[in-house]
Amino acid sequence: MVMLRGLKTDGKNLARKAGVWSLRQYLGFALKTTRWTFLVNERAWPLLTSQNGQTAVVAFWHEVLPLTPALWWWAEPQNPHIRLHVLISRNRDGRMIADVVAPWRIWSIAGSSDSKGKNKGGAAALRRMRASLRHGSLVAITPDGPRGPRRQAQQGALALAELAGKPIVPVGATCFGLHLKSWDRMIFPLPFGRGVFACAAPIEMRRQKAAEHTDQQATPAQQLEHALDTMMHLAQTPVNAPLPSGYMREKIVLRPLSLMPSRVWQVAATVLSPALPFFLRWRQTKGKEIPARVREKMGFPSQPRGSGNLLWFHAASVGETVSILPLVLACLAQKSDVRVLVTTGTVTAARVLVQRLAHPRVIHQFMPLDVPRWGKRFLDYWQPKAAVFTESELWPNMLGLCHTRNLPVMLVNGRMSASSFKGWQRMGPVARRMLERFAWVSARSDEDAQRLQQLGATKQLETGDLKTAAPPLPVDEAELARLKERLAGRRIFAAVSTHQGEEQQIAQAAKLIRRDNPDVLVLVIPRHPERGADLSVMLGYVPRRGAGQIPTEDDLFWVCDTLGELGLFFRLAPCVFIGNSLPGVLGGGGGHNPFEPARLGCAIASGPLVQNFTDAFRHMAAGVTIVHNAQELAAWVRDMFANPSRRQQLAQSVQQVATANADLPERLAKHILAQIW
Repeated sequence: MVMLRGLKTDGKNLARKAGVWSLRQYLGFALKTTRWTFLVNERAWPLLTSQNGQTAVVAFWHEVLPLTPALWWWAEPQNPHIRLHVLISRNRDGRMIADVVAPWRIWSIAGSSDSKGKNKGGAAALRRMRASLRHGSLVAITPDGPRGPRRQAQQGALALAELAGKPIVPVGATCFGLHLKSWDRMIFPLPFGRGVFACAAPIEMRRQKAAEHTDQQATPAQQLEHALDTMMHLAQTPVNAPLPSGYMREKIVLRPLSLMPSRVWQVAATVLSPALPFFLRWRQTKGKEIPARVREKMGFPSQPRGSGNLLWFHAASVGETVSILPLVLACLAQKSDVRVLVTTGTVTAARVLVQRLAHPRVIHQFMPLDVPRWGKRFLDYWQPKAAVFTESELWPNMLGLCHTRNLPVMLVNGRMSASSFKGWQRMGPVARRMLERFAWVSARSDEDAQRLQQLGATKQLETGDLKTAAPPLPVDEAELARLKERLAGRRIFAAVSTHQGEEQQIAQAAKLIRRDNPDVLVLVIPRHPERGADLSVMLGYVPRRGAGQIPTEDDLFWVCDTLGELGLFFRLAPCVFIGNSLPGVLGGGGGHNPFEPARLGCAIASGPLVQNFTDAFRHMAAGVTIVHNAQELAAWVRDMFANPSRRQQLAQSVQQVATANADLPERLAKHILAQIW
C-alpha cells in the first residue's frame, strides 16, 4: 500500500510538471508571436524600467494576468538590474501560475488578503512586498484577485503603496484571444495576433479618513478602479488612434531575455563534461585535488546545508581567500542568523581557509567546474540568498545560472588587468551579459573600475582594496620565540612567493650578500609548497621547514615550504623580496600581494614584473624598491642591513598604505547584507 501511494504521488507530481511545462511553452509561444504595442505615460516609463533605482507597485486587473510576462519582457532589456515580484495566491492554481512564470524571472510572493477569519498569508506577504520595494524591486499585484469581485479593488494594493511610500502604476492590456468563463473573464491569448499594453501615469494613494470623504470625492479604491478601467479602455482603442497627452507609442516583438552569457561556452562545457572527471582524476595524481572531495567539483555536496539564509563567497586561490576573510567575519558579526558558504578552486586555498577561519557558521566546498548541469546541481542544493565573487573570478555559465535565478551577485575587490581586459574586449557581448546584471561591483582600484565599467559593470560602489583591510597575519607566539632563540645573531632576509626561473637569481644574490654579511640566512618561501623538496635539491640539499629541519650556522638557505606560516616568517625577516616578478620568471610574472609583509613592518623589494598588482605597487612606490637582477637585489639587502633607520623609514611608508582601509570590510558587509531580506 505504501508503495502504491508513493507511485500515485509520483504520478501526480509528474503530471503536474508536464502540465506546467506545457502551459509555459504555449503561453510563451503565444506571447512571442503577438505583435505588441506599448502605450506608456512618460512619467510611468522610468518606474516600470526601474531607472535610477525607482520602484513602484504595478497594478492590473486579474483578467490580464496571462499577458503580463510580455510587460516584463519589454522592461527587462531596458535595465538589466530590474527585479520583479508578483503577489500570487497560495492555492493550487496560484502555485501553478508561479511555477509557469518562474523561469522568466518573475518571482512570486505567496499570499492574498485574509478574509472571514482565515489567514491566507496576507500580512506576511505585505511585509515581503514592502521589503522588495525598498530593496529596488518592482511589485505587481492584482487588486481584484484572487477571487474577485471582478474589477473591484481590494485594500491590498492601497495598503502596500502607503506602507512602502511608493506610487502605483495602473496597467491595462488586451490581445487577440479568448475570454474564459471564469469569474474574472480571464484573457487566454492566441498566437499570431496583436496586443496592446497601456500604462498610466503613477498615482499617489493617500488613505483618508471616512469623515474626509464627500459625495463628490472618490475613495482611493475608486480612484484606482477608475485608472485601471481607463487603461483597459485605452488598450482597446485602435492601434493608430491619437494618444492622450504625455504618452508614447512603441511597437515591438518580444521574447524572454536570455541570460546565459555565451551559448558557445555553454555548449562547449556540456560537450566536454564527460571528459572532465578524467581530468580531475589526473589532477589527483598530481596532488592538486583531494580524492575524498573531488566530487564537489561536479556540484555534489559533501556537507549539510543547514537552515536559514546562506551567503555564498567564492575565492579562487590563496590570495583571494585571505582577502575576503575580514569581509566574511564582518557579515557574520552583523547578521547572527546568516550562514556562509565559502568556495575555493585550489587545495591550498582550502587549507588556508581551515587554518584561518574556523567558525561554526562557515562551510567550505570546492567550486564546481563551469559545466551548466554541475552548476545547477550546486545551486539547487545550497540555495544561496546572494553570491559574492572575488577579483577576476568570472565564469560565464555559473554567472548565467545565478542571473537566471535572479540571485543577487556582487563582485568585491574587482580586478581587471590590462591583458585580461584585452581578452574580454574580444568577447565583449559575453562580458557585458555577465557584468551588467551584477547587483554591484566594488573594484580594487579606479583603473580596475574603469575597465570593468567599459566591459558592462554599470553599477559600481566606491573602490578599495580588501587586501589593505586585512588584519596582520597570525603567528604561533611560542614558535616565534623558539625560532628567534635558535636563530639569534643572524641577519635574516626572506624571498617570498618565489617561482621557477627566478630562484637561481635569488641564490646568486644570496651568495653576493654573504660576502659582506657572513651571518646572513635567506628564507626561500616558494609560492607552491609542494616544490619544497625540489627547491632544496636545487639550492644544494638545504634544510626544509616542511621536513621539520632547522638551519645550522653554516646554512645559507632555509626552504620554508609550509602553509599558513607567512606571519611567522615576516616577523623573523625585517626585509622581504616578493617573487614572481624578476625578468626570466616562468609564466611571465605579475608579482604578488605586497600588503601582507607591509602590514607587519617589513621593508620590501620586488622585481619589475608586477602587472597583477599595479595599483598596489603604485601606491607603495615611495617605500618599495624595484630590482632587476641578482646584483641589484644583493645591493638592496646589504643596504637594508647596513642602514636600520633607512629600513625602518621604508617599512613605515608601506605600512601606512597597507592599513589605510581598515573599515572597508564593514562597509561592504552592509551592502552585501542589504541584498538579503
